[in-house]
Amino acid sequence: MDKVIVITGASGGIGAALAQAAGARGAKLVLAARRQAELEAVAARSGPDALAVVTDVTSRAEVERLRDAALARFGRIDVWVNNAGRGITRGVAELTDEDLASMWRDNVNSALYGMQAVLPHFQARDAGQILNVSSVLGRLPVVPPRSAYSAAKHALNALSACLRQELRETHPGIWVTVVMPGVVATEFGSNALGGGMDSRAIPGAQPVEEAAQVILDAIVHPRPEVYTRAHTQAEVERYYHDVAAFERAPGPGPGR
Repeated sequence: MDKVIVITGASGGIGAALAQAAGARGAKLVLAARRQAELEAVAARSGPDALAVVTDVTSRAEVERLRDAALARFGRIDVWVNNAGRGITRGVAELTDEDLASMWRDNVNSALYGMQAVLPHFQARDAGQILNVSSVLGRLPVVPPRSAYSAAKHALNALSACLRQELRETHPGIWVTVVMPGVVATEFGSNALGGGMDSRAIPGAQPVEEAAQVILDAIVHPRPEVYTRAHTQAEVERYYHDVAAFERAPGPGPGR
């Protein structure tokens, strides 16, 4: 895989698994997260060329510094993966202004900064892929304790779709891909704002390595939208066909 790939949120979970899978295929990696020790450990497992850049992706300046570090090291960027994010465990009636601001900052602003940072480089080459890791809850708002997270991921999906349409006529060589995992066996649940069940303990959680392989396939074979489990699209179609019937049925557990 002769690609230079930037991955945010790479110190654990899906980001770390994707880094190791891509590194095993020969990709050159630039890995970003706030936790230095964990990030450097992932980089060490992801190939000899992997570069760890400690980054707070909620800062536009730090995201731009990440881009510059990638270009200084490798001369180009082929894929930018906005994977960093955080969940929440609060119903709508309990949400505070800070809860909403946190979900927007961690899940929407951070991805927007990545998109805007790398876009001029991609436009100059008319080549590249922005891959935004969203969530099934960005299509199915059916887990009330994840209310604000679900809203943020709906927003990320919309921004991604709008950017894809903006670029279609002017820069057809640039792909914008949204990946929507469901429950994946990571620390996502326990790291949620307000706490929550460890996603690794949820029955049927998707192995993180399996989710990473689906994302890697979306890099090798770019397309607009990808669900990390094949049955999910049918569930989304069933939801929009009859929302009332879907909501009356037994609901899923908390999702990514």
